[in-house]
Amino acid sequence: MKRTLLLALVVLSGILASFTFIQKKSTIYIIGDSTAANKQPKAYPETGWGMELQSFFNSEIVVDNRALNGRSTKSFKAEKQWQPILEKLAPGDYVLIEFGHNDEKIEKPGIGTSLAEFKTNLINYVNETRSKKAVPVLLTPISRRSFKNGVLLDSHGDYPKVTRKVADSLKVPLIDMLVKTENLLNKLGDLPSIKLFNYVDSGNVNYPIGKKDDTHLSPEGAKQIAALVVDGIKERKLGIAKKLK
Repeated sequence: MKRTLLLALVVLSGILASFTFIQKKSTIYIIGDSTAANKQPKAYPETGWGMELQSFFNSEIVVDNRALNGRSTKSFKAEKQWQPILEKLAPGDYVLIEFGHNDEKIEKPGIGTSLAEFKTNLINYVNETRSKKAVPVLLTPISRRSFKNGVLLDSHGDYPKVTRKVADSLKVPLIDMLVKTENLLNKLGDLPSIKLFNYVDSGNVNYPIGKKDDTHLSPEGAKQIAALVVDGIKERKLGIAKKLK
């Protein structure tokens, strides 16, 4: 009888230990645009930085990259991409929110947003994330490779400023990816920075006539930009920094 009871306790302890291990897992959701998004094989070598983020974390973190090509703060929600994430959010999860590249396109009514609308949309993402006791993190958009006469130009207007102001007013962790990527591009210089972007010679199976893309990333670029995101996670002393490899 005692042996049977002891065996049952051992089995129960094992089950509880397994349950505790499972409960430790947290999810990092990425919402944003094509610079972060998962890519289909037909787009290779174009790579989103979100595709590389999982490799920096241990098995207690699951990166769920929901960023999509062409989306803005407006269209991501209007197309019902945000609602399934909100429904799944659990305490201790994180949401990395990086928009701006497409919000700028005010000539496209279903996508572009005014600065005021952009601000309202970001505030809603933050508040709805917090309503599920998850942690929102705001990211400014990454820089395009927009050199002119050797000088890197900012192509994002005031959208990054709005992101910074929302982060400050709502006390949201901010990873200033625009500043980080500008620093990286300036350090590399005009021509050497090409390796970070989707430049492809003609004859490629996906790009028969070649490609010169100063917005989207190469595999190397995606890894380096993901590393900058990780640097920001460390700098902000976010809880998930303890789960880095």
